[in-house]
Amino acid sequence: MVNPVVKVQGLRKWFPIKRSLLEIIHAKVEGFVKAVDDVNFNIEKGNVFVLAGESGSGKTTVARLILRAIEPDAGSVFFDNMDITKLDNNDLKKFRINAQMIHQDPYASIDPRMRILEIVMEPLTAYKIGSKKEKEESVMKTLEEVRLEPVNDIAYRYPHMLSGGQRQRVALARALILKPKFIVADEPVSMLDISIRAEILELMQNLQKKHEITYLYITHDLSTARYIGNDIAIMYLGKIVEKGPIDKVLLNPLHPYTQALIDAISEPDPNNRFVEKKIRIKNEMGKEIMYGGCNFELRCPYAMDICKTEPELLEVEESHYVSCFLYPK
Repeated sequence: MVNPVVKVQGLRKWFPIKRSLLEIIHAKVEGFVKAVDDVNFNIEKGNVFVLAGESGSGKTTVARLILRAIEPDAGSVFFDNMDITKLDNNDLKKFRINAQMIHQDPYASIDPRMRILEIVMEPLTAYKIGSKKEKEESVMKTLEEVRLEPVNDIAYRYPHMLSGGQRQRVALARALILKPKFIVADEPVSMLDISIRAEILELMQNLQKKHEITYLYITHDLSTARYIGNDIAIMYLGKIVEKGPIDKVLLNPLHPYTQALIDAISEPDPNNRFVEKKIRIKNEMGKEIMYGGCNFELRCPYAMDICKTEPELLEVEESHYVSCFLYPK
């Protein structure tokens, strides 16, 4: 891969577990929740990189670290060969013009007291881009691009006057208004009706081609992931357990966790499944996940003694990586 737009290396964010006064007095060792633990991946220009996994796997924390909404404990994030973890406030401001985010809940991420015109215009105002007339023209043009019509009517409505799909288009318009190179889409269709999801995903694809946008698409829904993605990484408890080209990973899943995720997808045709084998994972969870070894060991039907140690993420076939002792080097 030559000069990826985004390059994540050794990214780590651990959150300390609060100790009681009694635990402090008795010098109990401080524990950590390893929200993101040694995460590595690259995103090529114009591609959609999917970060998938169940709730609590660390996907959104990775997104916040990449945009430097929170500071990493270790690791680097390169954007156009520039390490954003080392930028000062002025350079960070320039980076954020080129890197925007679409949140999961559009109603929670936009101000309900502002009209749509003001919401979409807000980034231009914050970065002092254009005159009032130029900003209004840019907003109207962007609303047309995300298919919010009639534009002159929608622009002067409030968020509560729109449907969920329309509010998500507003969030997309606000991210698009600065003409960014990179957009993080955090579960952008999970709160929408199934009939609306395909429309939003198709719109995102069209805008990607038109503006050469690179996406980080975060989801727990592997069916939408395959529709929009080029490459995928599967996260479990802060670690990437499998990654590669999306068809390789979803049509030939190697890690038991990936197999279980795919097996959970509802298919109207039982003969049209990604994988035929059913994986029965255990529901056990324990403190052991915070202190070393394979994070998936307690739930894995194939757990072995060697799983008490931590597996490496290894390439088991071309561009297909998996972190599991079932597969030798």
